[in-house]
Amino acid sequence: MAVDLLLGLQWGDEGKGKIVDVLTRNYDIIARFQGGPNAGHTLEFDGIKHVLHTIPSGIFHKNAINVVGNGVVIDPVIFKKEIDALKKFNLDIKAKLLISRKAHLILPTHRLLDAASEAAKGKAKIGSTLKGIGPTYMDKTGRNGMRIGDLELSNWKEKYRLLANKHEAMIGFYDVDIQYDLAELEADFFKAVEELKTLTFIDSEEYLYQAQKAGKKILAEGAQGSLLDIDFGTYPFVTSSNTTAAGACTGLGVAPNQIGAVKGIFKAYTTRVGSGPFPTELFDEDGETMGRVGNEFGATTGRARRCGWLDLVALKYAVQINGVTELMMMKGDVLSGFKKLKVCTAYNYKGNEITHLPFNIEAENVTPIYSEMNGWAEDLTKMDKADQLPSSLNDYIDFLEKELEVPIKIVSVGPDRTQTIYR
Repeated sequence: MAVDLLLGLQWGDEGKGKIVDVLTRNYDIIARFQGGPNAGHTLEFDGIKHVLHTIPSGIFHKNAINVVGNGVVIDPVIFKKEIDALKKFNLDIKAKLLISRKAHLILPTHRLLDAASEAAKGKAKIGSTLKGIGPTYMDKTGRNGMRIGDLELSNWKEKYRLLANKHEAMIGFYDVDIQYDLAELEADFFKAVEELKTLTFIDSEEYLYQAQKAGKKILAEGAQGSLLDIDFGTYPFVTSSNTTAAGACTGLGVAPNQIGAVKGIFKAYTTRVGSGPFPTELFDEDGETMGRVGNEFGATTGRARRCGWLDLVALKYAVQINGVTELMMMKGDVLSGFKKLKVCTAYNYKGNEITHLPFNIEAENVTPIYSEMNGWAEDLTKMDKADQLPSSLNDYIDFLEKELEVPIKIVSVGPDRTQTIYR
């Protein structure tokens, strides 16, 4: 049985949590394959908004098993808070949530290192969420990291102390004023680790292999977005892991020839949190309206998202490198009321018109070239069938499908799981 993928195709915040929640009823296992608590997957149903950071978005479905894969980095303190927030919903967390022994641990000193590194960059800071993600992945690739499986060893605290001591020496290297009480941070960390150890640790690559053999349907859930990929994103303003389809293979131990459908999610416009280039960013009333109507604030950090018109050059690039087989368009309802819409279909790159994403898309190199379309005034949020969608929205969707050469199967018209239209 092939493993299907669900990926964000922009700079994150596309609405992956909602779509995983909507699709979970079709799957037996939801498996998260990269990132850490820098992700904020928002789900809304029954009048309640839920924000998950590390736990897969299928956790609210009683028949789904949720796997945190080896490519994920886990902060026990944040993980404990997530679990505590779920307790009132009477979920069988121990049975429904499985954690890979090969997933790496975020230590308190990783977060301190993150803060010190970002402070030292000054105006050149990359907009880190300061969750310790980057330093944890650095220890992973540097072969110094601690993994979930280490917690089953009798000497894990000795290994922790060696690594924490190393981190403290590194914090001193940055020569910035970072105030902290490590003893207090460690008390919370060790308490959270003990709760983490009550959960089920698995050899996830073997578990998923056997699940495939048994005919189980598996959906791999990514975090962040393709334009934040460490290799293919807008480097250095990226995350520390592979957010693209290839990351699902390395982050879960799934062979490339076992990948099935690749479901790509994008907003009807574009947003970005933090620093980095953004060719279609708007600084006018249109951008302000998108942010206000779309409630564009980071689910993890609360930071306001930068907003702009849909960038088809970047979106085509993401579709290409991921091998996307079907698309899902989010937040079409936010564009209701715009008389005219713009879509970036090409760049003026150093005086030449191009339709591919170049090495550098900083403003001094790139100017977006737009196509203009009619908008729609109708309120989409009460619609539940494709034949109710306004003609201008259908024209917009048809234009995107023609340009992207991939069908748009789902149109989201609101945050609730019921506000989802299938085409």
